[in-house]
Amino acid sequence: MPSWQGKSKGSALGYSIFVTVIKRLGVRTAYLLLGIVAFYYFLFSYRSSKIIFNFYHRKLNYNVAASLYKLYKNYYSLGQALIDKVAIMSGLGDKYTFNFDGEENLRTITSLERGGLLLSAHIGNWEIAGYLLKRLNTRINIVMFDGEHQKIKEYLATITGKNTANIIVIKNDISHIFEIADALKNNELVCMHADRFVEGNKTIACNFLGEQANFPLGPFLLAAKFKVPVAYVFAMKENTFHYHFFSSGVKDYTAYDKEDRISQMLNDYAKEMETKVKAYPEQWFNYYDFWQR
Repeated sequence: MPSWQGKSKGSALGYSIFVTVIKRLGVRTAYLLLGIVAFYYFLFSYRSSKIIFNFYHRKLNYNVAASLYKLYKNYYSLGQALIDKVAIMSGLGDKYTFNFDGEENLRTITSLERGGLLLSAHIGNWEIAGYLLKRLNTRINIVMFDGEHQKIKEYLATITGKNTANIIVIKNDISHIFEIADALKNNELVCMHADRFVEGNKTIACNFLGEQANFPLGPFLLAAKFKVPVAYVFAMKENTFHYHFFSSGVKDYTAYDKEDRISQMLNDYAKEMETKVKAYPEQWFNYYDFWQR
């Protein structure tokens, strides 16, 4: 089973240092500091580094030198994503530019007034994607594990203010399922990742990068049960202050029976995810053995 537990690394002190640097010295200076932090993880986070290195070397067929470089870039890109999140939600969004590929697809979903499910992955910057979705002028619900330590969450709340979307936290008592159901019944959009699961969750297998991998069943089961339209969305960093938002076309799986609906949806999702992983390999923030049985 995968070792991922739905938790993020870091401390409130670490976040506060970067926030201070961002506000007093600017985002570029924070990026310079990040170079040192990323190098620390590159040297000493053996467990995650081994997994990411194997991904680049064995799955994407980079040579050893290129795989090591991509490994460092992965840690650096993750840090940039966190810095950008804090900067934008602290009121520094005017430094960034965005372009939208497929925004009309999301507007199509909202116009159907049936609710909708937006599936993404731990690729690029999901927090930025959630920030950009407010353009749709509809209620956005983001489903996530309660993975950040409470002190970090409380600190970020004082910096970024209120969330731009309603957060639905995944809980052991499955109460989040009822919140998701209510949101969909109210014709709202529900956004969630569909590429990770914690031990004990039900999974479904699909070919991904040439080998069978397990994906969480929950997101696909929800879409199949509620028969809502689906789109696959990603927000990728393309240069220092520019992001590219992607949305697939609107997918309607109601013509399939329930099992085929889930299978087809998973295949479509895996293909979209594989395309983005190949195009932006250093921005897939996966720190456990994705293909482990």
